[in-house]
This record gives sequence, structure tokens and C-alpha cells, in this order.
Amino acid sequence: MASTFTDLGLELMATGENAGQWGTKTNANLSLIEQLTGGYNSQAVTDSGTPTALTIADGALTGTAQQRVIELTGSISGSRVVTFPLLTENFYIIKNSTSGTQTVQLKAVSGSGATVTFATTDKGYKLIYLDGVATNTGVYEATVGATGDVTLTGTQTLTNKTLTAPKIGTSILDTNGNELALLTATSSAVNEFTIANASTGNGPTLSATGETNVGINIKPKGTGETVFGTGAAAATLTTSGANDLVLDTNSGTNSGTITITDGAAGAINIAPNGAGVAQVGGSAIKVAGKETMWIPASAMYATTTAGAEAAQIETTALRPDMKVMDFADTADDHAQFSVAFPKSWNEGTITYQCFWTPSTTNTGDCIFGLQGVACGDSDTIDIAFGTAVNITDAGIGTVEDQQVSAESSAVTIAGSPAVDQQTYFQIFRDANAGGDTYTGVARLLGIKIFFTTDAANDA
Repeated sequence: MASTFTDLGLELMATGENAGQWGTKTNANLSLIEQLTGGYNSQAVTDSGTPTALTIADGALTGTAQQRVIELTGSISGSRVVTFPLLTENFYIIKNSTSGTQTVQLKAVSGSGATVTFATTDKGYKLIYLDGVATNTGVYEATVGATGDVTLTGTQTLTNKTLTAPKIGTSILDTNGNELALLTATSSAVNEFTIANASTGNGPTLSATGETNVGINIKPKGTGETVFGTGAAAATLTTSGANDLVLDTNSGTNSGTITITDGAAGAINIAPNGAGVAQVGGSAIKVAGKETMWIPASAMYATTTAGAEAAQIETTALRPDMKVMDFADTADDHAQFSVAFPKSWNEGTITYQCFWTPSTTNTGDCIFGLQGVACGDSDTIDIAFGTAVNITDAGIGTVEDQQVSAESSAVTIAGSPAVDQQTYFQIFRDANAGGDTYTGVARLLGIKIFFTTDAANDA
């Protein structure tokens, strides 16, 4: 009985045949097995419409499909096909080393079995398995390792996997392969983001971690904006815990601040930088602080005792007349007036300036004094004024010239100043004081009172 051959070309010798050749043929089979399990073949792919046929040579080492590793070579200008003999059941490692961006298909020489194809840019290795099915031998790409393992060049979806300290390159892509996030590495970095999820009713946290005090920089590109909110409701910017919210620019360098104070009845403090002012619509916001109140001489009245004299002095016809209180240089003359300070007044001390004009060309010192007392509902008005505070102003030397004194020191108002009180003032010339050397009538045009508010309005 003659020898037969397997589908991979191994010779199966019949009993009693090939006398004296068993050693030779057995060695040939062993050489073929060695070649099938670890041999290498470089196979040029035909650059034509004709498939490149790999072969099995019975009992010989010359078949082109009888090596474990087959490298496909050659320059191809179109899609090409490489075929394996029918009934071949084996696995191969195929390397696509062809040049040109063309596909290379691996299939059986005939039939409608499965095929495997190298893509146009795939110049790597494929592990394939031929199932040896008669007439329709199929070619399949085998998976290395367990199904679902991650490969260096493959595209896999990771579900419920833990990555411990992974190193990611310069970008993270979305499911369409578009850039989702770009990453820039800093040498010797010590500060980073920490992202934490949260339980029901709490928001997730994006924190800066690393050194003790670390900011978070959000940088739009070009003239882009930093946008907060959902677009469907008002956005709220708040602090974590019972802390003030402070807004500034350039990390506070040459910047004013807006401080929203945490706590019941907390204030919102606007603090411009240097000589800057707080504005709304380009106009300065009036804030609580130093205010003025003008009291003309026409609003004053001479005291019953030692009173000054009210007068109207004409300068030149149809030029400004002067409504004045005249204070003589021979005695201490007095005048009075009263005001109700606004509710926003801080009920503290006040200061004042005297506006007056001389009746002579004398340049001696004129001394004015001011004192006050506050009276509330049911208080007696028959009460002494507080301590007087004087102003000294030298005569200007020209009759009917305008004179404005310096601002006085603080005047303490007697009584107990409070909201809804009337404050009585007494202005006088301290002519009998040794320092009053102005000779002539001092004509008081009015005084300007300076007081301080500590509320935005009188509500």
C-alpha cells in the first residue's frame, strides 16, 4: 500500500513500505514539522489581478504555506488577494510588509469561507486560524489572550476597570476621535486637581491640591468668557462654609475689592483702589461718610441777650446783596439756628467753616466760636450748650472780599444726640478774647457744617 499525505504535507507510510527509507522519510517529516511550527517564509505578493497562491508540497519543505511565520512583501498598486489551499487546518503569524496603501485579503483558494483583510495602513502582524472545512475553508483572525483584553493598537471600551496611576499622553479623545481634553505636563509639578464625587444632595468637587495655598486658574482663550450656570436658571456664585466672598482683579494687585460679608445682616463692602471710586453706569456711587450742610446767615436769628445784628448789605446796585449777621469788635455777639440732622448721621462730633466778609481793611485775627445741644421728644429746651470750639481767621484786608476760614476741630454736641432730635447751635464772635485783634464788624455770611453718615439713606 502506497504512502498517503496529510493536508499539511506530512507523509504517512503504510506498513511494510519504503523498506530501508524509514529513517530518511521520518527525518523529512520531522523537518517539516519543525518548519510548520517555527519556520519563516518571505512571500512576494503578485501585483496583478491574479491572487498569490500559497502551496502545500507533500513530503517536501518547498511549500509556501508550510511555515509558521509568513511575511508578505512586494510593492502593490491595488487591493490584492493571498490564498491558502483548501482543507488547510493550522494557524499562522502573517506580517504585512507590502508597500503602498492597499488592502491585502487572506482567504482559501476557493469556496465562500471567512476571510481576513489587512487594512490599507495596517502594516503589522495578524494571528490567523484556518478551520480546514472542506470546500469552504474559513480564515479567522485569532484573539491573543482572553476575549476583551486591551491591546496596544486596538480600540477597546473599558467598563468597570480600575486604572491605578495611569500615565496619559497629551490628549483625551471622545467617542468620535475628537479632542475632549488636552493635557500639558509641567516638569517637577507638585500641584494638581483632585476630583471627588458626592452623595445625594451634594455637588461633586474640583479641588486644587498640593502645596498649602494653591489657586485654580480658569483661562478662556482670546476674548472668550468664563460662563457659569445652566442657562435655564439664575446662576449663584457662593463660598464653601461661613466665609466672606471677595472679588478682585489680578490677584489684588492695584485692584479694588467687593466683599460680600457672610452672616446675618451682612454688608456688601465696595472698596476702590487708591483714589478710585465706586460707580454705577459710569457715575460715582454716593456712599456713607463725610457730608456737608450749608447754614446761611438768613437762617440765623440774633439771640435775645447779646445778640448779633441781622443786616442786608448792598455792594453795587444790582450786584449781589449780602445777607449777614454782623458781629461787633467791642463785645461778644451771638446768633443761633437749629437743624434736624438726617437719620443717617452717625450722631458723633461735627466740624464747621465760617464764610464771612470784613467791613474794614484791618488784617487782625477774628475769632468765631460754635457750640450745640441736641433735644429729643419731651426733652427740655432750656438746657446749656456744649463746649464751644473756636476758629481764628485773619482779616483779608479788603472790604467786601469773600473770606473762608479753615475747618474747625471737632465740636461735641451736648445732650444725647439720637434719631429724630432737633439740634440747636449758637455761633458767636469771641471779641473779648485776647486773641481777637480784628478791628471792625465781622459780617458772617453763613457756616458750613461737616458731619458723618453711617447709613446709605434715612430709611
